[in-house]
Amino acid sequence: MIIARILGTVVSTQKDERLSGKKLLIVRPINVDGSDTTGYVVAVDTVGAGFHERVLVVAGSSARLAQGMKDVPVDAAIVGVIDTVDVN
Repeated sequence: MIIARILGTVVSTQKDERLSGKKLLIVRPINVDGSDTTGYVVAVDTVGAGFHERVLVVAGSSARLAQGMKDVPVDAAIVGVIDTVDVN
């Protein structure tokens, strides 16, 4: 799993029909301390996450195992909203 922050949304009017009704969000992976890393990922939101929230993202075949993603062509899915992170 990847810790990431939601940066924005993606609107796509022409897409694979299996993506219809799915919310696409732009996320940036972050370090455990909350600092930014480089790069962006477009992920399907399966939990109703909001702008600038910290989220858990799964990628690859794990993304297709997320709720409602069976047989959907996705490479990344948001599967959780992070409340706290505690590093000892």
